[in-house]
Amino acid sequence: MFKIGCHLSASKGYLAMAQTASSIGANTFQFFTRNPRGGSAKAIDVGDIEKYHAYAEANGITAILAHAPYTLNLCSADAAIREFALNTMADDLRRMEYTPHQMYNFHPGSHVKQGVDVGIDLIAEGLNKVLWEDMTTTVLLETMAGKGSEIGRSFEELRRIIDKTELKDKLGVCLDTCHVHDGGYDIVGDLDKVIDEFDTIIGIDRLKAIHINDSKNPIGAHKDRHEKIGQGYIGLDAFEKIINHPVLRDLPFFLETPNELDGYAGEIELLKSIRK
Repeated sequence: MFKIGCHLSASKGYLAMAQTASSIGANTFQFFTRNPRGGSAKAIDVGDIEKYHAYAEANGITAILAHAPYTLNLCSADAAIREFALNTMADDLRRMEYTPHQMYNFHPGSHVKQGVDVGIDLIAEGLNKVLWEDMTTTVLLETMAGKGSEIGRSFEELRRIIDKTELKDKLGVCLDTCHVHDGGYDIVGDLDKVIDEFDTIIGIDRLKAIHINDSKNPIGAHKDRHEKIGQGYIGLDAFEKIINHPVLRDLPFFLETPNELDGYAGEIELLKSIRK
């Protein structure tokens, strides 16, 4: 099954997100756990969750992806910001157990002039505080474009975080096509090489999801500006190879392109048309 979806608003609850996904031809979706700029999360509605589970089972929605707020920074130079990140992630992961065996994605963080080594140490330290043995959620480190002091601009940086995390079996990776392209990985000209490199450094078994976005910038720009599918520097031909690649095709794909619902519906239809 081609698992394809987009980012949806969680304001009306899980059932509404699932119904919206179905209405635009999607069979999965991504959502922010709370306001993307931070703040408290909406209380869990157990009744809504129960209805969601029934709807998801009836409509073939098997994988969903929660996204941490952008303000979450486990390696900030400010201890108060790190504490906020720890509390937010811990709360999010407890809430994720209402939808067990799903995925939670976060941007590793920005070291803010402390250096990559310090940043990686702080991220792993934070993960070691919030992960626990019996949790069912897989926490995904997202590949980053490398703007500013972002951690995660290379597969090696993500590998170092994983190596320093005690509960490694709880960690996976979400590959963002715009980010890796902007980070300098040639997914347009040599996709196989990029996948092989990922496998060698991180292990392909840790690749759990893909953010499928075109890029407004040429390869290696380190700018992270998403574009609609086929309208950027990655291009439709490359996306046809990505969604049909034998190593990638069974993963869930999540659109984060600059679109409203009708635009997402059009992109989902387009991607389905080139799926083999």
